Formats: sequence, C-alpha cells, structure tokens
Amino acid sequence: MSVTEMFSYIQGFLSADQDIREDIRKVVQTLEQTAREILTVLQSVHQPSGFKEIPSKCAKARELFCTVRTQIAELKTKFPMEQYYRFHEHWRFVLQRLAFLAAFVVYLESESLVKREEVAQILGIEVVREKGFHLDVEDYLAGVLIMASELSRLAVNSVTAGDYNRPLRISNFINELDSGFRLLNLKNDPLRKRYDGLKYDVKKIEEVVYDLSIRGLAKEPEAAGEK
Repeated sequence: MSVTEMFSYIQGFLSADQDIREDIRKVVQTLEQTAREILTVLQSVHQPSGFKEIPSKCAKARELFCTVRTQIAELKTKFPMEQYYRFHEHWRFVLQRLAFLAAFVVYLESESLVKREEVAQILGIEVVREKGFHLDVEDYLAGVLIMASELSRLAVNSVTAGDYNRPLRISNFINELDSGFRLLNLKNDPLRKRYDGLKYDVKKIEEVVYDLSIRGLAKEPEAAGEK
C-alpha cells in the first residue's frame, strides 16, 4: 500500500467516524429537548401551590419518559453497541440529567431513593454492560447527586409554601444519602466533585431545619401524627 493509499484509507475511516458522531449528536439533541420538557414540568413543584400538584406532575413526567425511551431506542441504532464507551461522552451528560429526573420523580412519589435498575427501566435501557446500551453506575450516581441539590431547593421552598414537616423528611433522606456515599471510594474526579456539593446540600438543609426549630415550627412526623 502506497502512502497515498494509506492516507486515503485513514480519511475514509475518519469520515465514517464523523458521520456516526453527527448522527449521535442529532438524536442526543432531541433527548436534551425532552429532558428540558420533563424538568419544566417538575419545576412547578417548587411553586407555593405546587405540592398539591405533585401526583399530576409526576404522571406527566412519566408520559414524557415514553418519548425518552423511543429516542434512546433510535440512539441505539446509530453506532456499534460494542463501541458504547467510544461514543459515551456524547450522551453522558444527558443520561445523567435523565437519571436525575427519574430519581426526582420517584422521590416525589414515594420519598425513597430510586434503584439503578428502576432508572434503567424508566429510560428503557440495560443495567448490565454486556447486554448493550446501559446505565453506567457512575452516571446513576451523578444523577442521584443532582437530585440532592434539587431537594435542598425543595426544602427551602417547602417553608415558603407552609409545609414545615417536609424539610425534616428531606433532611433525614439526604443524611442517609450522604452516609451511603461516604462508603464509596470515589476515584472519578467529576463524580467526586459532585459529591463535594452534597456536603453543601446537607448543610443548607440543616440550616432550614434549624431555623424551623428555633421558630417552633419543626415537628417530627411521628409527633405530628400523634396529635
């Protein structure tokens, strides 16, 4: 093979690679748009009247996740599945955002931590790497950490809405989450930096709870139920 033929072959490889990446980018853009739509729906829970609308807003978000599953199904056709991590960077951010949105919906519905398997089911993807397009554990954890920031905001807005018990429940949940993350040896730099943000979320929520306590507004859910 001559030098010219060699570089012509390389150019063909680069062109094919660029075509794949462009196809991926187009689908990812549609995913990002749907993620923004879901976020817009869920943001309304931060409004004073939003807590009454949580069930309907979560139902609407779950409807939009049907669109997400369709778009991810299309994304799967745009690249060889064995090259998942070669192109992972293209959808990593939006997948983390979608994991956050799924986690937030589940928390609003049940005030519990969503499992990685449940997030994968909501998104229509796998958990096991060998089965194809999957939810990487670090993308799942990043989504959970984004949710923690959203919950610290929800704690503040709960007070504004006159819901004084919700911040206590959020505080208990976030403290448990923080304890869980302390068990992990995080070597992924971006993930470790996100975890550093969780410490600020814990502190912010503790300040909300403390303020409620000194004002005599904070009551443990059990105590409230006894009256």
